[in-house]
Amino acid sequence: MLVDLHNHTPLCNHAEGSMDDYINVAINKGTKIFGFCDHAPMDFDTKYRMRFEDMQKYEQDVLHVKKKYADTITVLLGYEVDYLPGHMDERVFQSNVDYLIGSVHFIDEWGFDNPEFIGHYENKDIDEIWQKYFHSVEAMAKTRLFDIVGHLDLIKVFKFMPNKSIQELAKNALLAIKDADMVLEINAAGYRKPIAEAYPSKELLAEAYKLNIPITFSSDAHKPEQVGMFDKEVTQLAKDVGYTECVYFINREKKFLRF
Repeated sequence: MLVDLHNHTPLCNHAEGSMDDYINVAINKGTKIFGFCDHAPMDFDTKYRMRFEDMQKYEQDVLHVKKKYADTITVLLGYEVDYLPGHMDERVFQSNVDYLIGSVHFIDEWGFDNPEFIGHYENKDIDEIWQKYFHSVEAMAKTRLFDIVGHLDLIKVFKFMPNKSIQELAKNALLAIKDADMVLEINAAGYRKPIAEAYPSKELLAEAYKLNIPITFSSDAHKPEQVGMFDKEVTQLAKDVGYTECVYFINREKKFLRF
């Protein structure tokens, strides 16, 4: 990937490897702009995110490697923030970062993408789950607090697919993303999951393209060896839909780069 903006560190408690390890893989893969965007702290689901007291260390460590590798690769600083009303923290929104990814990992505080809680799908209406998910994505976009939409159709992770049209279910979320001037990431992590395809699907990406919603690219790596995995697939997916440029951010400002 020329640009790779969504990558994690051990501070989130479910990733491994040093920042240097991630960056060296990215350099070897030909990445020019690489972003660390670890799970921001909040007072919910604390097992799977950094602590508030680690924010300063995280930011300083990213700035350190940014300077260390400045002659070879551009390193950016971000947070992946869970959209969960009542639990998001102003300290994260006030942080001095290049960008914020807004992601939905919870439906009514149910961690739907966590294998620990996969059994909950058996007791729920699948169309209702999908609609609630996209309602949350829509609400997240309407806050205008975020720059990038994380893994737009993450709800498909375990391949529990709806009966209704996914394009119809996602329609209002995409309109809200467009209205908020947000960027959509093409996230390669889906290839490593049961769904075995990128987030978003080609069908949803085509809808985003019709709305002229910009894109960026992400490995969503939790291990150094995941950096740049499926880079050819996500780049080709974007090209097949019609995209010719992607976005990165510096100090919350969009920059466009042809690929």
